Amino acid sequence: MSEKDQITDATAESCAPGKLKKTIVLVGMMGAGKTAVGRALAARLDVPFLDSDHEIEFAANMSIPEIFARDGEPFFREKEYQVISRLLQEECGVLSTGGGAFLAERNRRVMSESGVSICLQADLDVLWKRVKGRDTRPLLRSADPYQTLSDLYHARVPIYAQADLTVSSDGQVSIDNMVSRVLEALKARPDVLEFD
Repeated sequence: MSEKDQITDATAESCAPGKLKKTIVLVGMMGAGKTAVGRALAARLDVPFLDSDHEIEFAANMSIPEIFARDGEPFFREKEYQVISRLLQEECGVLSTGGGAFLAERNRRVMSESGVSICLQADLDVLWKRVKGRDTRPLLRSADPYQTLSDLYHARVPIYAQADLTVSSDGQVSIDNMVSRVLEALKARPDVLEFD
């Protein structure tokens, strides 16, 4: 670990705003910043960070695109539900989920029962800037990736609106400021985070 990382870790620990009582589940579109914000939020709260897609890849010993290609999306969604349910029963922390995880009613239910779902909301242009040209997004492997993203966005936004809390990003805000926005939103949920 570099000296800069040690300073960052020490700062994050000394600034922990309170005690986490339930897992914070970050949901939203691909490119919304769930992983980057999730890692920084977990560091600030001094709790574990988990990524459901990473956990699925680890368990399957293959990448998400490989799982989609070999077994299809329904198989992946079943594994996703199993992993999210398991992670929500373990130590409280910050859990980043894949863009499609929140679409399933059973995932939404288990997230709200065992944790709190927070949608990171960004507009379509911000998302496109973050995901275009990336080969790691199986759903964007289409003849017109922008149109595919646009279709997904418009279909999913009403579902993401069902999250327990929503935090907006205009694409100009730093990760640290996004973490501060999430913590501000959590002040409405003392059952999740007990502020000092």
